[in-house]
Amino acid sequence: MCVSFSGRCLISSYMTGRDANHGDCAQPCRWKYHLFEENREGQYFPVEEHSDGTYLYNSRDLCMIEHIPELVKAGVSSLKIEGRAKSAYYTAVTTNAYRHAVDGFMTNGENYVLEPWIKEELDKISHREYNTGFYFGKEPGQVTGNGGYIRHYDVVAVCEKSIDDTTTEITQRNKFLVGDTLDVLPPSGIPFNVKCVSLTDEYGNSVDAAPHPMQKLTMKSDVKIPDGSVIRKKKI
Repeated sequence: MCVSFSGRCLISSYMTGRDANHGDCAQPCRWKYHLFEENREGQYFPVEEHSDGTYLYNSRDLCMIEHIPELVKAGVSSLKIEGRAKSAYYTAVTTNAYRHAVDGFMTNGENYVLEPWIKEELDKISHREYNTGFYFGKEPGQVTGNGGYIRHYDVVAVCEKSIDDTTTEITQRNKFLVGDTLDVLPPSGIPFNVKCVSLTDEYGNSVDAAPHPMQKLTMKSDVKIPDGSVIRKKKI
């Protein structure tokens, strides 16, 4: 949730020259700040909530996935992802989750129940602590402990082309190993697990790991992976 200038953030441009309105926000609202008084040059005073200080602009992330019926009944006709530095992976996971939730409610009406996997998907993206903003009255909206993200998963590859039921051409994004259990997010549908059975590089050599960014590989798995799928791995 934007807490600086209601979407018209000028802090990034002023401090770093990176224009938030051009998609290049440096996210200075997440940085740690100190206070100084103009007549005490060189003296910086910590603004402390506890020993780690306080992150003045550091909001929680808004999440309404458990309240789709209330949003629809209120007349909401579209949903927006807030943020100026969201990845393709973040967008894919979020839109897939909310699409399934909305479709589920529109199909089942008053009998609708949120499927657990949908909520779990939103824990697989990089995020801060979630809350429901001001929809149901005032909630604690600030994360005062730190400015970091919660990241439980890494994107390790993207499926470029499925050759057959067990063979897939992929492009590496983060390191993973033969034998790893991977989580697949298809272009549409429910995520599922696969096991990396083997890897072959672009020269036909068998390899035990995929350590090189953007490396082209052929992967064999125990389950077919659809074209365009995102392949991820849970952090240990």
